[in-house]
Amino acid sequence: MASPIDWTPPPEHLIRAADMALEPWRAWTSPVFHGLENVPRRGPALLAGNHTVYGIVDAPLIFFEIHRRHGVWVRSMADHLHWQLPGWRSLMTMGGSVDGTRANCRALLRAGQIVVVFPGGAREATRARHDRYRLQWDGRLGFARLAVEAGCPIVPFGSVGVEEMFTPLLESDSRLLAPARALGRVVMGERGKRDDLLPPVSRGLGLTPIPRPERLYFGFGEPIDTTPWAGHADDDAAMSEVRDLVRKSVQDIIDVLRAEQAADPLRTPLRRLAHGTGEHVGRAVGRLLRGGQPAFRWNGR
Repeated sequence: MASPIDWTPPPEHLIRAADMALEPWRAWTSPVFHGLENVPRRGPALLAGNHTVYGIVDAPLIFFEIHRRHGVWVRSMADHLHWQLPGWRSLMTMGGSVDGTRANCRALLRAGQIVVVFPGGAREATRARHDRYRLQWDGRLGFARLAVEAGCPIVPFGSVGVEEMFTPLLESDSRLLAPARALGRVVMGERGKRDDLLPPVSRGLGLTPIPRPERLYFGFGEPIDTTPWAGHADDDAAMSEVRDLVRKSVQDIIDVLRAEQAADPLRTPLRRLAHGTGEHVGRAVGRLLRGGQPAFRWNGR
């Protein structure tokens, strides 16, 4: 794609097909969304959040839910690695993602687009287990600088649930993955030397790579106004203030979502199925006791 602003959304029949293709995944994860009213219906705006392990497990749900509720397509900044893979890069481009360069992000914001960024990048997507939900944003000032340049708000968001779907068997820096890292350096040249190139090797359901059926939780915070820093985009200290403010907001959202996750009695499909069955039986019994009229409302959550 010559320019990121030349992109047009897929035709309606493809959107419907992709949305339907996500239905089994929605049923598996029963996603919960909070604060979508904080996402603007028009740009320019920057949505900044945490990258979960593997990175692509929850992102489609976010993009399609925003489209379903607001009727807008967000544009996502994606790691350079995606554009090294034939076929996959075409799929990413079709969905509106672009190579995550500052030039591309700047062009989209100038064109009034809503842009999604994951400041932790691939480093968060390939994180070790002990770094679960830790934001790795140190040294990442680019997103703050671009938002201040554009004079646009930053909407913080958090995602919780993917980390519980997998158990790492080999961390990305494991010695056993050294041959794979060496192959990456040969195939990808200079870009293959990155230390965040390989994701961990994990198991999900049982010994399979199928993600465990965990509910996904998403939260979007109030937009952060960047205009107080106008004219200071080149000041690293000022941009560190913006980054830290956004990072704290995202971390707070993650903490709230994890608390919700821990207290959720319907976190897994089996619990939701049992809950639904209980509601159905309760209503049926009520109708029998009242001659076909509901006698009570099932009190389960």
